[in-house]
Amino acid sequence: MPMYRTSLPIVVLAALAGCSSYQPQADSLMGVITPYRIDIMQGNVVTKELAALVRPGMSREQVRDLLGSPLLTSAFHADRWDYVFTLRRQGVEPQRRSIVAYFKDGKLERLEAPDLPSEREFVSSVRPASRSSGAEPVLALTDEQKQALPVPVKSETPATVQPQGAARTYPPLEPA
Repeated sequence: MPMYRTSLPIVVLAALAGCSSYQPQADSLMGVITPYRIDIMQGNVVTKELAALVRPGMSREQVRDLLGSPLLTSAFHADRWDYVFTLRRQGVEPQRRSIVAYFKDGKLERLEAPDLPSEREFVSSVRPASRSSGAEPVLALTDEQKQALPVPVKSETPATVQPQGAARTYPPLEPA
């Protein structure tokens, strides 16, 4: 019996030590169940096409009209605007882009925008995986489809018919 008293705690500690080496994935519970996590998109989307429109010498208002309000403005760096974009999706490495606009005397001095995607690249990167395999959606009818549409029925009410109802008169807006 004394041998069981000393060996039982050793066996239990060895079993617990073996459990500590098991590390399930961060997105799963016990490595089996993966809960749904929503996509989180934050910040300003700035593409190559937008950055190409921004030129040195533009005022702060012009830059704000093109790129939107900056995510970060600092009282310590009044001549610097930071545009940050982040996208977190389940099963995909998080995306982060940072664009910095430097101003001097109220005018844009330079725009630091490394590795920006084009609009097409950005749209394809945020499109859900379920839609990426399908064809592009059709947004316009072809000429043949337009010809196949039924002809609209013309209204039989003449344009000269006056609306019926109580006639109202209003006082003049300005004194005569």
